[in-house]
Formats: sequence, C-alpha cells, structure tokens
Amino acid sequence: MPSTDVSSLSMLGQQTETPQSPEEAVLEKVPSNHAGTDYVVRFTAPEFTSLCPMTGQPDFAHIVIDYIPGEWLVESKSLKLFLHSFRNHGAFHEDCSIYIAKRIVELLDPRWLRIGAYWYPRGGIPIDVFWQTGRPPEGVWLPEQGVATYRGRG
Repeated sequence: MPSTDVSSLSMLGQQTETPQSPEEAVLEKVPSNHAGTDYVVRFTAPEFTSLCPMTGQPDFAHIVIDYIPGEWLVESKSLKLFLHSFRNHGAFHEDCSIYIAKRIVELLDPRWLRIGAYWYPRGGIPIDVFWQTGRPPEGVWLPEQGVATYRGRG
C-alpha cells in the first residue's frame, strides 16, 4: 500500500486554533492513492451550528457531504475546523450549505460532490438544502443519506 504524502499539511498533528470565520478557515488536501477509482467518501456533521444573521441565535443542522475524489482528498481535521468556524458566523441556512460545498469543490475538483444539509426548525419551519455538482458516475455505489425528514411530534 502506498503511503500518503502529508508534508504540505499545517494542522495535522499540531495544536490548532479554531478559525474565527469560514473565510479565514484553511482547508487542506492530500493526494488520493486511488485516483482513477470511483468510490464515495462521506463526511457527516450531525451537530453543525451557525448563527442566524438577523437575530444572532444559533441554528443547528445535520450535514452530510458525499464526494467522489479525483486526484485529492480533503484532510479531515481541516474540514472539521472549517465546519466548526461557522459556530460564531451569521449566515442563512442556504448560504452556509452552498458555501461549504463550493469551498470543497474549489479545493479538490472532485469527480462529483453532493451536500445534504438538514436544518432543525426554529420558528416552526425546517429548511433543508441539497446541491450536487451533476450526475454521479455510472455504477458507483451511492447510499442514501439516511436523514429522515423532520416530523416534529408526529
């Protein structure tokens, strides 16, 4: 099995402060040892938090990111810190969700990516946001995201 070159990483194995904003956050990547093989990588952030830009109150989401790597993989510690940087950041649900996906696409240029952002309701309305870069390649095993629609007391 080939080893992964981690020489360009600045956070892995280091004590790292949480970025103050998503714009400041650094996303890092490592070479994929299986470029040319179509497989799905899934990241799940079940306790994502951002702030409402109008009220400053916290908004919560369960976010699932699926992607098919090309030449690169996102380094998971940098992704975790990036997602955590939203905790004190005011943005609407749609803006947070699409910004996350586009930052990863910009970093990796993956063969395919989708995000499902399942926001918990505040004020009675859940807002779920879904986006993908296009159709997934034929023949790839792509499990459902498995997040149930919000039902309240139902």
